[in-house]
Amino acid sequence: MAIDWLDLDAPPALPGLFLRAALRRKVTGRQLPNIGLRCRVEVDPKHLARYRQVCAIADSPYLPPVYPHVLAFGLQMKLLTDRCFPFPLLGLVHLQNRIRVLRPLGGLGPFQISVQVADLQPHDKGATFSLITRLEDQLGLLWEGDSRILCRALRLEGQAQPGAEQQTLELSPLADWAAPADTGRRYARVAGDYNPIHLFAVTARLFGFPRAIAHGLWNKARSLSALHAHLPQTGYEVEVRFQKPVLLPTHVALQASESAASGQFRLIGEGDIAHMAGSWQPLEA
Repeated sequence: MAIDWLDLDAPPALPGLFLRAALRRKVTGRQLPNIGLRCRVEVDPKHLARYRQVCAIADSPYLPPVYPHVLAFGLQMKLLTDRCFPFPLLGLVHLQNRIRVLRPLGGLGPFQISVQVADLQPHDKGATFSLITRLEDQLGLLWEGDSRILCRALRLEGQAQPGAEQQTLELSPLADWAAPADTGRRYARVAGDYNPIHLFAVTARLFGFPRAIAHGLWNKARSLSALHAHLPQTGYEVEVRFQKPVLLPTHVALQASESAASGQFRLIGEGDIAHMAGSWQPLEA
């Protein structure tokens, strides 16, 4: 089915969208809207430098592979808080994330960024859908992201689709780092994601967490920075499953398979808690 695209002049302002998200509490439908949002974006070098610092990413002529999600955050918020989107934003859970780097992410733009939702499916704990984000330049598609999101407030008929089985590779310690108590606040200032579960222990407790938790995309970006030497410059995809939340402050360790065209990694915390599991592989020709 063709998407009904709405072209915006600029990324939307976030404060009004946060208010809209806070006020909405009910499921209003059982189907995803057939709309998408697009706009032109350019990278602010100072903002990019702050993002690199927060995620411990070295300077490079190329954009970090998770950074387009930050460029798209305003569009994502506008779509997920639109009246035609049927699920309340608060309470949605980011289960998985896959990025595909089709061509080198060079330059600062201009780019076109777009977002849409797709593939509503039953799940054991509710229903899941994909938030699809794409980054394009004058030559076409550069990068694509697929955030798989759980809505617990909706139940659909049918069985959840089983995940594909994957052979487990041997993993070795690769890196470790501290995640201080202010990690969520520092990341929110560059990513725009001020979800209260990430900011302070007192606000996280309102949603059932004993302490603030790190953003999943910070965990992924920080891990891919450590995996930089394992990944090609282009023509690859990285998929992660978010498992147990990273409660702040803490210390985490990254394990990875040997450097190769395909591989696996996982992020573990104190007491060998599994926080995130992922893999990389070349794009199919």
